[in-house]
Amino acid sequence: MSVAATIRARASSSSYDATRTLSPADIGALVDLATQAPSAFNMQNWKFIAVHSDEAKTRLLPLAYGQQKVIEAAVTFIICGTLEQHLTMPAALAPTRDAGIIDQATYEGWVGAVNNMYGANPVMQRDEAVRSASLAAMTLMLAAQEQGLVSCPMIGFDAAGVAATFGLPATDVPVMLVTVGYSGPSNWPKKPRKAVADVLAFV
Repeated sequence: MSVAATIRARASSSSYDATRTLSPADIGALVDLATQAPSAFNMQNWKFIAVHSDEAKTRLLPLAYGQQKVIEAAVTFIICGTLEQHLTMPAALAPTRDAGIIDQATYEGWVGAVNNMYGANPVMQRDEAVRSASLAAMTLMLAAQEQGLVSCPMIGFDAAGVAATFGLPATDVPVMLVTVGYSGPSNWPKKPRKAVADVLAFV
């Protein structure tokens, strides 16, 4: 599929074929594509927890308010944005410097900028975590669509309960769940979108 066709074909799916699974390698390949998403300063402040086993799905179900798709989907990703970006930035950016894409002065400038912007600003840290995780989630869903899979982003879940149940550190913010798998029999067609004229302004 072309990028445009993939975007137009993707729809949120609540019905999955529970008999079809994804291997750990399949799941890893999806996450590899998801990490191609952009992030501020290339800080890559995201994490993915793949709820794949039957036991883990059973633990997730009540935290997702009984939504059966977390059981039926091949995998449900807990997509997190990470906080304290100023502490992880030096290591995250080092490969870009080492590859010669940026020089040492630019590296030091970006690390300093991130420390100044986020170091003493927990609101900014959380905002950036949500932005990064959301960009990664959308990239993941488009990657799944291109591979013949369906997906659904979910905000209906107990974030604190998910963090506690799956042992997430305080610096990992569960932003959304994303179910991924093979389509079941009862998905709706894609719902119409607003006209471009209703959402676009030229200035």
